[in-house]
Amino acid sequence: MNPQPDRRTRAPRKPRIRDILAWAALASLVLVTIAHLLTRPPAMPSYAAVRADWKPSEAWLYDRDGRLLDSERINFDRRRLAWVPLKDINPAVRDAVVQSEDRRFWSHGGVDWLAVASAARARLTKGRTGDRSRGASTLAMQLAAFLDPGLAQPGQRDWRTKIRQMRAGQALASEWSHEQMLEAYFNLVPLRGEAQGIGAGARSLFGKLPAEMTRTDAALFAGLLPNPAANADALGRRACRAARTRDCTAIRAAAATLVSGERAAQLDPALAPHLAVRLLDKPGKRVKTTIDRNIQTAAIVALRRQLAGLGSDRVRDGAVVVLDNATGEVLAYVGGVGLKSTAAMVDGANARRQAGSTLKPHLYAQVIEHGWLTAASILDDSPVQLDTASGLYVPKNYDRSFKGPVSVRNALASSLNVPAVRTLVIDDVQEFRDRLWALGYHGLVEDGDYYGFSLALGSAEVSLVEQANAFRTLANMGKWSPVHFVDVGNDREVPHQIVKPAAAFIVGDILADATARADAFGADSALRLPFWAAAKTGTSKGMRDNWCIGWSDRFTVAVWVGNLEGDSMRAVSGTSGAAPVWRDVMLALHAGRPGKPPAIPDTVEARQIALPGTREPPRREYFVRGTAQAEVAIAPDVARRPRITSPVSGSVYALDPDIPIDRQRLAVTVSGAVAGYRLILDKKPAGDADAGLQILPRPGAHILALVDPGGRMIDRVRFTVR
Repeated sequence: MNPQPDRRTRAPRKPRIRDILAWAALASLVLVTIAHLLTRPPAMPSYAAVRADWKPSEAWLYDRDGRLLDSERINFDRRRLAWVPLKDINPAVRDAVVQSEDRRFWSHGGVDWLAVASAARARLTKGRTGDRSRGASTLAMQLAAFLDPGLAQPGQRDWRTKIRQMRAGQALASEWSHEQMLEAYFNLVPLRGEAQGIGAGARSLFGKLPAEMTRTDAALFAGLLPNPAANADALGRRACRAARTRDCTAIRAAAATLVSGERAAQLDPALAPHLAVRLLDKPGKRVKTTIDRNIQTAAIVALRRQLAGLGSDRVRDGAVVVLDNATGEVLAYVGGVGLKSTAAMVDGANARRQAGSTLKPHLYAQVIEHGWLTAASILDDSPVQLDTASGLYVPKNYDRSFKGPVSVRNALASSLNVPAVRTLVIDDVQEFRDRLWALGYHGLVEDGDYYGFSLALGSAEVSLVEQANAFRTLANMGKWSPVHFVDVGNDREVPHQIVKPAAAFIVGDILADATARADAFGADSALRLPFWAAAKTGTSKGMRDNWCIGWSDRFTVAVWVGNLEGDSMRAVSGTSGAAPVWRDVMLALHAGRPGKPPAIPDTVEARQIALPGTREPPRREYFVRGTAQAEVAIAPDVARRPRITSPVSGSVYALDPDIPIDRQRLAVTVSGAVAGYRLILDKKPAGDADAGLQILPRPGAHILALVDPGGRMIDRVRFTVR
């Protein structure tokens, strides 16, 4: 019998075609799914979200008429300006970029498949034909990379990255219009240097607005896109291809200029950099100020011309502030002009510096309004010494000479120091300090004892803005209100009276009197204008600061020159340093509109006055009503306190070895009624006090005393002979 086959054992079955296809389909699906997941692009934002998220790196400062003054960089990642709408870009630039980067941009859906095929064929045939491969990256794909930098990481040019870009470009094209994509591209594209977007690029590379760019500019802009850091030759070649012109001479020349940076324009006119730092603090912020660009420019020109003329070896820095008297609006704010400054970033208009003689008008205004002095009162410009908590204070005049008896008018107009100190003795240091605080000098944080009598000569530190507004108070007949850098509309503070109108008027009349200041400044100094204007100069201790502040009927102008690092100026005085700038700015402000004298307040009366015993001729003088006099004379000797006026205590005298010792005598002068008084030199009788004594002191320290007829010591001075 033949054995029966085991039914449980079967021959292997051949796989059917449809099974193979099924498995292949499954494998393909898995591979496609994996590829889909691996090449999935990041989510693309909407056009509205991109616009809403756009933040310029700058903030902008404008003048009162909306003209750009300056900008301030806030964000330092990239430099970009405001978003530029597509309609504000020259069509020539739009066409050049589309033609150069993505010629079928308006017809495809984010991916140019013809360009992809062309690029693939070129890559395959490159080894055999040497053809140059043309990129297939569309504007939509580039925009996607701008929106998500992960799509274009340096060194990643593999198929996965390219597919992710293509898919991201398609996603954008499905949600955005072509106009929106092109607009966003122009605003997000990185350009040469740190500029981003056509707004910053057009300004920094071509010195123009995007709407003002020419066809040559358009070709250069398109030529920059593949490689913004390209050299002049490479940029010129690309720009020529974009321009489609045979004669590329002009384009190559323009490319060389662009690359060299010679034509690179500033992103702003840089007319108020210090004010921009002061007012701009957020990206995209736009501040419309009270500045008048024409006045700002005139102030810059005047200051720059003066500093250049003086030379950096004499003085390096300066600042100018111009105020509108009626409103307190700041019309010009120049914190510095650079040149050869070693501290150009410091705001000279806001920095506190020693005031010098510029505080004297406020002192005289205070004593005049109290009725303690008048413009015709006589002050003694002679040596004086004052005991203070910190020691003996001996003020001296700027020229180290003394004028004798002078009126308040001449003392203030000629800026004499000793009469000012005597005036502060009449007033009160604390009262004067409080008056300065009320005028806005808020750097005076100590009490009067801290400053002492030197406050009359400006030992306190003040800013130029404070100076301008305090003098503006005098221009407004004593009414003070704060200054404004921006329009405050109806919120402007109501002015309040600080100085009485009569005193403010009289001080202004003195500071406008060219005759009264002729002894100190000459008959035709820089302070003299062809119209009414009052002005005061000042120089701080050690020649570190030079001021000139003054006003007309409409404007107050304050000028400071010096060295911001604090070193002394060389051969610069009140009329040679700040005053010429003040004059130039005042003339520019009043071109065709000369200033007018102020109206005389009802509380002021005029009287013809004689001043016997002084060098001043009779004149018509103004008085606070009720204080007028027909004659003001020097107090007789009997009314003066007996004292030694020369030598001044603390003086040092040097003997000249070429002159015989017995001919080097020292004259002693004594004031007051001193009949019967005697002088004692080093405890030995020297002679009668009223005899016009001349002493012959030997080298060394000496004490000269004045004693009355009863032998009581009335005064004593110490001096040294070397």
